[in-house]
Amino acid sequence: MLRRSCTMNKILTVKNLEKTYKTDIETLTVLKNLNFEAVEGSKTAIVGESGSGKSTLLNIIGSIDTATGGTVQAGKWNLTSLSEREKSEYRSSFLGLVFQFHYLLKDFTSLENVFMPAFMAGVPRKTAEEKARSLLEDVGLSKRISHLPSELSGGERQRVAVARALINDPPLILADEPTGNLDPANAVLISELLFSMADKYKKTLILVTHDLKIAEKCADRYTIADGRLEKL
Repeated sequence: MLRRSCTMNKILTVKNLEKTYKTDIETLTVLKNLNFEAVEGSKTAIVGESGSGKSTLLNIIGSIDTATGGTVQAGKWNLTSLSEREKSEYRSSFLGLVFQFHYLLKDFTSLENVFMPAFMAGVPRKTAEEKARSLLEDVGLSKRISHLPSELSGGERQRVAVARALINDPPLILADEPTGNLDPANAVLISELLFSMADKYKKTLILVTHDLKIAEKCADRYTIADGRLEKL
C-alpha cells in the first residue's frame, strides 16, 4: 500500500532578516538574524512589547519598509529586489492589509472604500461594486454601505477595513494590531471576524497583537524579543 505524503506550500519565507536604524549618535538594531516561515492557509500571531520590532517586521513583509539585510520571499516575490512599480503590484495583488487605524477615505462611503482598490487595479466598476457589496454583507454591514466613515462606529470602520483587505482576493492578509483601537467587546468581534473571513476565503493570516487571548486563537504563535522570534 502506497502512503501519500501531504506537504503544505510555503507562502512566506524570511531568512536572516536584519533591520537597523542609524542616527548621528547611535545605531539601533531592531531585527537581527530573524527567520520565519508561513504556509498557505495558516494563522500566525506575533506578540511583543511596544518597540520590540513586531510592526517593523510586518512593514517589511508588506514592502512598506525595507530590510537592512537578509531575504524575504513572498510567493513569487523576492522583496529585496523589487522596483517601486513591482512593490505596488505586490501590495495590490498579493496582500490585504488591516491596521490599528482603519485609514478609510473620509469622503467615501463604505461601498466606495471597499471597491476602490479593485477598481484602481483595473477591475470594471460594476464588477468591483458587486464584489464589495458581497464582502460588506459578509462582514455584517449590508445596511451600512452608503454610510461615510464618520457615520460608523469604530468596530464598523474596522469591518469595512477587513472587507477592503479582501477585495482583490490576496493570498496573504497582514493585520497590525487590528483591535488595538477598540473596546474589549469590539476587539473580540473583530478578531473573530478576521479569523472567520480568513477561513471562508482560504487566506493566510499573519497577525501582530498585544492581546494574548487573541493570539491564542492562532495555531502558530511567536514572541519577538531582542530582535528575534521565539515560538510560544
